[in-house]
Amino acid sequence: MVESTGGRPADRITLTGLTVRGFHGVFAEEKRDGQDFTTDVVVHLDAAPAADGDDLARTVNYAQVAETVLGVVTGESLDLIETVADRIARALLAEQPVATAVEVTVHKPHAPIEADFADVAVTVFRSRT
Repeated sequence: MVESTGGRPADRITLTGLTVRGFHGVFAEEKRDGQDFTTDVVVHLDAAPAADGDDLARTVNYAQVAETVLGVVTGESLDLIETVADRIARALLAEQPVATAVEVTVHKPHAPIEADFADVAVTVFRSRT
C-alpha cells in the first residue's frame, strides 16, 4: 500500500479505459497496421491540500494525464508494452509533481496469439522513492 506523507494510505486519481491506436509490437504487421491499446492509470498522491483549497494546481490534472498517455501510445513505435507502460509511468512522475507513485496498465487485447483470450496486459508501478 502506498502511503501519503502523513503516514495514511495515499489518495488516488484513476483514469480507466483510455483506448487509442498505437503501432507497438515485435511483428512487422503490428508496426505497419497498428492496433488499439487500452490504458489504465492510477496516480497516488495526497489530495488533501487540493481539496482544502479547492485548487487544481495542487492536484493531478487528469486531462493532462490523458494527454500524456495518448502521446506515448501514439508516439514512437516500440516492441514491448512493458516499455510503453514504463514510459507512461516515468513521464507522469516527471510531469505531475504532486504524484508520489503511479501504476500503469497497458492492455493489448488484439495481441497476435494463436488462441482465444480476453486480454493481455502489463502493469508497472513506479514511485519517486
